[in-house]
Amino acid sequence: MLHPLEHTIRRTLLDESLPVRGRRVLVGVSGGADSMALLHILAALRSEFSLTLVAAYVDHGLRPSETPAEWACVQAAADRLGVDCVRAAVDVHATAAARKRSLEHAARELRYQTFAGLAQEWATDLLAVAHTADDQAEEVLLRLLRGGGRKALSGMRLQAGDLIRPLLGVRKAELLAYLGDLGVGYCFDSSNDDARFLRNRVRRHLLPLLEEHYDPGVRRALLKTAANLGEDEDLLERLLDERWAEVVALQHPEDPAHLVCRLGRAAFCRLHPALQRRLIEKLLWTLGAAAQYEQIVAVLAAARSGRNGSELHLSQGLRVAVGRDCLQFSYPLGKGPWRGRLPTR
Repeated sequence: MLHPLEHTIRRTLLDESLPVRGRRVLVGVSGGADSMALLHILAALRSEFSLTLVAAYVDHGLRPSETPAEWACVQAAADRLGVDCVRAAVDVHATAAARKRSLEHAARELRYQTFAGLAQEWATDLLAVAHTADDQAEEVLLRLLRGGGRKALSGMRLQAGDLIRPLLGVRKAELLAYLGDLGVGYCFDSSNDDARFLRNRVRRHLLPLLEEHYDPGVRRALLKTAANLGEDEDLLERLLDERWAEVVALQHPEDPAHLVCRLGRAAFCRLHPALQRRLIEKLLWTLGAAAQYEQIVAVLAAARSGRNGSELHLSQGLRVAVGRDCLQFSYPLGKGPWRGRLPTR
């Protein structure tokens, strides 16, 4: 017999048409409450949906005194549920230093890179992670503080490619009650109390402050904003897909090292400004470049009024040659920082 929360997630999988039936699913399990609840819920539903689960634990190397207990917790749960489990270790400190990232940013990058490798190793189709409604509210507020646009403020999605978030509509308190009902133990990650991390400051200080002194329903308001903007984003994405081929031409798309993109200026300028910004963002991502706000603004200005023969220098050696009829994006000396223009022939 299913627990009420398991029924709720069952309805989410069905109503939102998440493509889980008959799939092999890698489940990110840290040993914390959220991911332990996700593992148990999916295990309870695996018979109905013909799921094969693999629990994946990533040791970030940040809390060596805590990770043995977490891994033991994940192993014990996996053994009890009859689920395969795997552990992978990464060096966040070294990566953060090498890539000039914050520990938070480097940990996230490495975690998802590791999940991608494990997905290949274990031949899984989907990655399930345990983001909750509380995480969504925090994420929207974080993105607002960072000056995110409409797309950023639409928050996380239930599905993004082969990534699914079945718990995105569930509050953490519900998960804790569920684990209590089942008698399932979990671990506490001490880094969640570390005030050096912006997310923790938002969770532990800013959101409670807003609830106490401004609006007790601020979390619901943030979730409603994300849901509404998410629907708008779906429409804009469809409109962009319909116009993409009219504006952008790709050369050597099978070879990222020599990929060249041409953007037709006349067709581009006929687009609504909202679609123009999205198109430039997608084009930069297609080229493997960072879609930073300042770079998007510079490309927009070049497309609308750039002087023929001028050139934009973007990050990692990406050059944008401005022609009368089009902008050409390429890495003429390969991807990597360099200064100056190529000599004309």
